[in-house]
Amino acid sequence: MMLDTSHRTAFTPEHEQFRDAVRRLFATELTPHLERWEEQGEIDKGFWRIAGDAGLLCPNVPEEYGGLGLDYGYNAVINEELGYLGSTAGIGLHSDIVAPYLVHYGTEEQKRHWLPKMVSGETPTAIAMTEPGAGSDLQGIRTTAIADGDDYIVNGSKTYITNGQQADLIIVFVKTDPNERARGTSLILVESDRAGFERGRNLDKIGLHGQDTSELFFQDVRVPRANLIGAEGAGFAYLMNQLPQERLQIAVGAQASAQRAFDEALNFTKERKAFGKTVFDFQNTRFTLADLKTKLQVGWAHLDWALKRHIAGELTAAEASAAKLWHTELQGEVCDVALQLHGGAGYMNEYLIARLWRDARVTRIFGGTNEIMKEVVGRSL
Repeated sequence: MMLDTSHRTAFTPEHEQFRDAVRRLFATELTPHLERWEEQGEIDKGFWRIAGDAGLLCPNVPEEYGGLGLDYGYNAVINEELGYLGSTAGIGLHSDIVAPYLVHYGTEEQKRHWLPKMVSGETPTAIAMTEPGAGSDLQGIRTTAIADGDDYIVNGSKTYITNGQQADLIIVFVKTDPNERARGTSLILVESDRAGFERGRNLDKIGLHGQDTSELFFQDVRVPRANLIGAEGAGFAYLMNQLPQERLQIAVGAQASAQRAFDEALNFTKERKAFGKTVFDFQNTRFTLADLKTKLQVGWAHLDWALKRHIAGELTAAEASAAKLWHTELQGEVCDVALQLHGGAGYMNEYLIARLWRDARVTRIFGGTNEIMKEVVGRSL
């Protein structure tokens, strides 16, 4: 089963050629391992190198830093294919969220040292923003990085960090001035082998079982001032600049996942017999699926509009927030209805719809809760 892209408007023939390459790699190196990764709680670390060798990591990193210099559409292709397969591998966060901070705000030395390693898969990455007492309100973080000579000393903890078990490099959102809120925040690179850095357990989640999500602890972690990304005190501004792409990425994955849930339900109801005919033959089933099909059609049209605007550099923060809000709500609806149409089978983990349903729930929470998305859109009115 493959995602139908025949009527899409955001992609060029070159994007679709790239999609073919992504599908070929995933068919041999990802899909056969999905169930095992779900059981072990993380992908094989070797998959980072495999994805890097195939050009699937950080495709829009400039060529001078080892990337392909492509537009965001190529990232979206990868995220759509991951979402449609039901994979929660954290390569999208690595490519779409972490890499842009270095590309846009990193020093030349930082770019030349880290970006080639990120492109190749040698250095998996994470970004540590959320804390036990600070979720969507990132101005309220308590992790500090206090200047001490030529170094910063980092203290604090982070939680719900994607790639937390495997990342060798973490961008940490810190307070360099604890007396300020937004203006006191900065972004600092912390290598995982620094003294005082520790990983907590791989968190036990409702869904996303194939993705390592961790607590991270920093106790007097000394890092050089050269690890500061951009200007001190500009961290929150950098986050605000990059959040639209993060939220669009979530919308992309949500729409693809919703489509897969629909396709699974359509196929199941056409094969499942009840009262002498297929479940699909009941008018209620057809009307329910028709309603979902209509919403998915609208969703793909909107997603293509948003992708084209983002590739052109025109997507606003409010538009990206609206996209994250709408597509994740649609994902939740489609996955829930699709599970219902599977009947008792839908509650069995052997069916893909069970995993899609579990994994869908968090998309309305991470990247900023959907309540915060409404607040962002509301402020733009």
